[in-house]
Amino acid sequence: MAVNDSVNILNSAYLAVEYIDSFLPDNPLQQPFKNAWNYMLDNYTKFQIATWGSLLVHEVSYFLLCVPGFVFQFIPYMQKYKIQQDKPETWEKQWKCFKTLLFNHFFIQLPLICGTYYFTEYFNIPYGWEEMPRWYVLVGQCFGCAVIEDAWHYFLHRLLHHKRIYKYIHKVHHEFVSPFGMQAEYAHPLETLILGAGFFIGIVVFCNHVILLWAWVICRLMETIDVHSGYDVPLNPLHLIPFYAGARFHDFHHMNFIGNYASTFTWWDRIFGTDSQFLAYKEKEKKQQLITKK
Repeated sequence: MAVNDSVNILNSAYLAVEYIDSFLPDNPLQQPFKNAWNYMLDNYTKFQIATWGSLLVHEVSYFLLCVPGFVFQFIPYMQKYKIQQDKPETWEKQWKCFKTLLFNHFFIQLPLICGTYYFTEYFNIPYGWEEMPRWYVLVGQCFGCAVIEDAWHYFLHRLLHHKRIYKYIHKVHHEFVSPFGMQAEYAHPLETLILGAGFFIGIVVFCNHVILLWAWVICRLMETIDVHSGYDVPLNPLHLIPFYAGARFHDFHHMNFIGNYASTFTWWDRIFGTDSQFLAYKEKEKKQQLITKK
């Protein structure tokens, strides 16, 4: 009975969103995107699309999303939004981070990406334009992927902080006490595999078109680069997402090496009380601000 009720609720929600979508104006970018997508299908094989297309989406998205945070360090006005103002970025750290990223991207992640084509073939995942899900379905699928990845990340990340194994794997990621966007995927190769596995679980559950692979890559990179940016910028649209953790939440984890283990949302830390020190810190900040205003 409960399952049927859940299905009915989801169907009703889907129909409601579909009804609202019918009143929205046509997307002017849809036709150019359709032409580009069909051009890709006509000129490249599925293997090339799944492998080199996925690599290109990852690399371009990663470094483009890093640009704002990188530029902020040169803008004096933005320094008031930097969370750890006493720990500025240095060229030495950023160059070290960049070299490690290239190694992880091409020697750890690329071999995994090479399996994308075989995944889509095994599960008969379509590539065609006509089979592509609507935007609201894609948004829902990405949200579902985020919920699954967040749960995986919380428990495995917390395990990597165990005193018996921390220094062997996760300590690498914590070399930077004050994180910056490009550092999001700076990690030990084993950590890249362990925590990265959570990314693929949602794909296995939800994937009904190759476009989800790329949409979820972009969404996940947008989130992880934002929380590692080191800047708590007002009017950040990601803060509109319910229970979104954000940069201040994760920055506290890098400052203190404990608590705030989740990647995207705050609920697991709230349930298990691993955000208690962060909440106390926020309360202390509020009191200091009130004293300063007086």
